[in-house]
Amino acid sequence: MNSELIFEKGSFNRQALDQVQTVYLNNYPMVYVLYNQKRKIAYIGQTVHKKRRLHTHLTNPKRHIHNETIVIGHEKFNQSATYNIESNLINYFIADNQYKLQNVSQTANMQMHNYFQKEYFNEEIFGEIWDKLREENLVKETVENLRNKDIYKLSPYKELSEQQLDVKNRILDFCKKNINNEGHHVFIVEGDAGTGKSVLLSSLFNTIQDYANEDSSDLKDTNNFLLVNHSEMLKTYKSIANSLPNLKKKNFLKPTPFVNQMDKTNTQADIVLVDEAHLLLTKEDSYNNFRYENHLDEIIKRCKITIVIFDPKQVLKLKSYWNQRLIQEITRHYSAETMQLTDQFRMKASPETLNWINHFVSKSLLPLPSNEDQEFEFKIYDNGRQFKEAIQSKNEKYGLSRIVSTFDYLHKKDGKEYYVDEHEDGVNLPWNITGNNITWAEEAHTIYEVGSIYTVQGFDLNYVGVVLGPSLSYDDETDRIVIDIQKYKDTGAFTSRKDIDTDQAEQIKEDIILNSINVLMKRGIRGLYIYAVDPKLSAKLQSLIKENEPDE
Repeated sequence: MNSELIFEKGSFNRQALDQVQTVYLNNYPMVYVLYNQKRKIAYIGQTVHKKRRLHTHLTNPKRHIHNETIVIGHEKFNQSATYNIESNLINYFIADNQYKLQNVSQTANMQMHNYFQKEYFNEEIFGEIWDKLREENLVKETVENLRNKDIYKLSPYKELSEQQLDVKNRILDFCKKNINNEGHHVFIVEGDAGTGKSVLLSSLFNTIQDYANEDSSDLKDTNNFLLVNHSEMLKTYKSIANSLPNLKKKNFLKPTPFVNQMDKTNTQADIVLVDEAHLLLTKEDSYNNFRYENHLDEIIKRCKITIVIFDPKQVLKLKSYWNQRLIQEITRHYSAETMQLTDQFRMKASPETLNWINHFVSKSLLPLPSNEDQEFEFKIYDNGRQFKEAIQSKNEKYGLSRIVSTFDYLHKKDGKEYYVDEHEDGVNLPWNITGNNITWAEEAHTIYEVGSIYTVQGFDLNYVGVVLGPSLSYDDETDRIVIDIQKYKDTGAFTSRKDIDTDQAEQIKEDIILNSINVLMKRGIRGLYIYAVDPKLSAKLQSLIKENEPDE
């Protein structure tokens, strides 16, 4: 299909707008950008009544800051296409991080849907629009680069699935119903890795903050926060706040600073959203200035409404040990509701591949999935050097492909380099070094590092290469994976606690290692490559490959 894109740039004033006469920009679906290039402020919209809509903007005092406009039309545009392109422009502008957008979320019902030639408009036409915006120096990065950024993947304007939208609307109703009621109210959202929990939360918080600034809303002037006990995730959320009008960096905190801030100011928050709640502490941690017994309990006490995103299979530390019973013990004291997210959005893997991973993290080895999965590559290596080269090759082709490892190698925060699988045919790369405001995997040089569970939890990669270190082996007699917790080097994960007996602690430590593998194996959108260091486990995996080969 030949493209007939119409792209007109002009001044944002009544005289200039009246002069635009191109047929496909008058009374046809079209997209527009109002902007001030010097002040770096923009507004993105779509309409079928160009003249009426843009003249309405001229009468809006909030739009007086703009002095230029770009209007975009096409003879094939329909309202589904322009609505989709508008959403994409907002998402990519947020990821490009050059402009502060004035857009607020009229997106409570933004749901994924298909329409005629959606892929054509999404890819070919949108790519052409973005290239023209780059020519005008309105945006900077390419679509390909932005698509790999976490700030794009967590944009509050991403389309939600029917299930995500249902949960979002239920929570918004819950907030409106309870905001003026006495007591503390809790809403729990549970879901496995890759089920779109953080995307949902990002969309939800942006809508809540827009309502907080809307005169007619039940949530007007509410004091709300989003908390996450994860430094890399916090960087991403704060970056998103750079681009949207009602998101402020001060409203994104770690849990302990939030608790201490509420205590210091003797105030109470209204609505608090907690992402990655499985990382919350369940015991005192005086080293990090938390002097209570349970993060979640203390957060609930300091706000009217708490929205909790939780996955018990992502608990990674003994001091953050959670299970269903513990969650229920805390929430039974409050008005609480629970919903589940079950659809897998990150991995393009078949159900057979996902089932193989789920059994692996339960210490069971199934026959390998068939090779018929066209959208997802699943490979096993017995040579660390070849494994490393394969991931580096994928990074050259697709970007955002990284090697990660179980915490089976020494890793200290003393500025020195500590290596993973250090031998001639091994991976032989240093552990990650973090410290700036960019998430680890988005730094180009990190293809020559190995990520830990703490740098990639909650994030997407295109391809992930997982090093299974010496703590994992295989027992021929039981035909099961065995865990040696003594070989796991993340000593901070196993800090002892008095309220858990020795036998229970040993089981929890094993669960923590398996949880970390579950998280690592579910990072990749396009593929998972595995390299097992232990000879017994490696031999077993190689035997599964041979069993999976077709008979000649």
